[in-house]
Amino acid sequence: MDTPNLELWPIGNCQVSALVDSAGGFAWGCVPRVDGDPVFCTLLNGENREDGVWRFEIEGQVSATQHYRRNTPILVTRLEAADGSAVEIHDFCPRFERSGRMYRPVAFTRILRPVAGTPRLRMVLTPMKNYGGARAETTHGTNHIRYLCDPQALRLSTDAPIGYVLENRSFRLEHDLHFFLGPDEPFVGNLRSELCQMEALTERYWAHWTRGLHIPLEWQDEVIRCAIALKLCQHEETGAIVAALTTSLPEAPDSERNWDYRFCWIRDSYYTVQALNRLGALDVLEKYLAYLRNIIDGAKGGHIQPLYSVMGESELDEGHETALAGYRGMGPVRRGNAAFKQVQHDCYGQIVLPTVQGFFDRRLLRMADEGDFESLEQVGEMAWAMHDQPDAGLWEFRTRQEVHTYSAVMCWAACDRLANVAERLGREDRCEFWQQRAAAIRARIESEAWVEDGEGGGHYGASFESDYLDASLLQMVELRFLSPDNERFLETFAAVERDLRRGDHMLRYAAEDDFGAPETAFNVCTFWLIEALHLVGRDDEARVLFETMLSHTTRSGLLSEDLDYETGELWGNFPQTYSLVGVINCAGLLSKPWSEVR
Repeated sequence: MDTPNLELWPIGNCQVSALVDSAGGFAWGCVPRVDGDPVFCTLLNGENREDGVWRFEIEGQVSATQHYRRNTPILVTRLEAADGSAVEIHDFCPRFERSGRMYRPVAFTRILRPVAGTPRLRMVLTPMKNYGGARAETTHGTNHIRYLCDPQALRLSTDAPIGYVLENRSFRLEHDLHFFLGPDEPFVGNLRSELCQMEALTERYWAHWTRGLHIPLEWQDEVIRCAIALKLCQHEETGAIVAALTTSLPEAPDSERNWDYRFCWIRDSYYTVQALNRLGALDVLEKYLAYLRNIIDGAKGGHIQPLYSVMGESELDEGHETALAGYRGMGPVRRGNAAFKQVQHDCYGQIVLPTVQGFFDRRLLRMADEGDFESLEQVGEMAWAMHDQPDAGLWEFRTRQEVHTYSAVMCWAACDRLANVAERLGREDRCEFWQQRAAAIRARIESEAWVEDGEGGGHYGASFESDYLDASLLQMVELRFLSPDNERFLETFAAVERDLRRGDHMLRYAAEDDFGAPETAFNVCTFWLIEALHLVGRDDEARVLFETMLSHTTRSGLLSEDLDYETGELWGNFPQTYSLVGVINCAGLLSKPWSEVR
């Protein structure tokens, strides 16, 4: 681990999370929630591997292997030494029902077990504060160490020798040791038995959650792993879903395309709940809909931002954290995201589309009602008002605005789905009202977005003002604006594939943007390509490309945002919800049916 990489294994409990590197060290983790201060930050600490880490070092180490316990985010790391001695580290964040509530503390649990020989090791635990600005000061007692992090102190409760831990001394491991890094309060009960029970209950929770998923016949392990990772990206307290667990992992080397993704994008969350709905994970949808209702209430019928904090905060001022050097020294490290100031009109459709399920799905604990419809109509009014107005688009251009076709189609979808809800509620007048508006938007898109090629054909452009292409045009079928056999879609697909495909991968666009020409493929766009290949009957090619994408996943089975289409190296924030959604959706489309096993 001399050079940071994206071979990372997420653990978490929908309150906090950590990314564990391939040597078993905590490389990234924030408290008291995903957008908090990174107490573990070696992922962005340049060549400094000693500050902001929690790792165990076995003397004479020759190998490290890792796996998740089946259908859980409980990670097992095995460290082996040259003399044959070995240890196992079991890492998890507790999550299970207790006293009628979900127990998901701001806590990280590690259980260290000798499994062969007589291993000697040392533990390095150096949590930071102020975004890598300083190590947390410590105080300690007989069986605990307090780390004075900011904004809250953490307490390590352990049955390991405190002196060895404080002084980073090597010692012989003769029996299991237990570590609970959590709230600054005395640990109640027997540490060993309590942590072992927490591990068992956490494993039981995730096994039962996974058991309720409706998964395809093929690629089951891949789909389950992506589903668990997507759930870990939800901040359960509010229902918000973050785009990724990290900040400032560059989209390409030295590109300065380093963004903070630890926020809830309305767009990304729409795709996440859509994918998990297809698996039957309604708990994520229900919590997210509650988050959306709060956002709608706060907007009071007005402008809705493209992103908010996990607590629903609207001000996400962007700044640089200079104490951290950045991934492989490639700064800047950003905190906050200026995209909250942008105008992105697709968000109106992405609020309406997941919310509509609440009017139709009788499995939900809280079904939507007339009052919800009236609130949702305010969102529809904004979609209607903004469908032909310039915005930054889904790719969040920072220096230009156009009327983006994807945004207009999303506004059409908002009106179209509101008509469906009105019909469901028996509101014939409102149904006709929204149908008329959807028809008007459709006519405008067909007129303004279509680009003739002078030979009787053409393609949809990425915006009303220009003829360049972007991969989001492939979503016109998914959104039900076009059918797969529509001639205009087929022509557009051919143009997109010709201009944006790079071997087995897809760019989001090829034109230069605020930072120059794109250098890496955008993983979700490659999955959109795979979906389109399936829709037009090129299934064999789609399956080959899908298997190629799966070959690029990390050993943890996950993907980041971007990929170097020449070297295959992953770049961008991790794990990226967009990319995991792509795995789930394509597996569902391409899998053989369950009937084949009967």
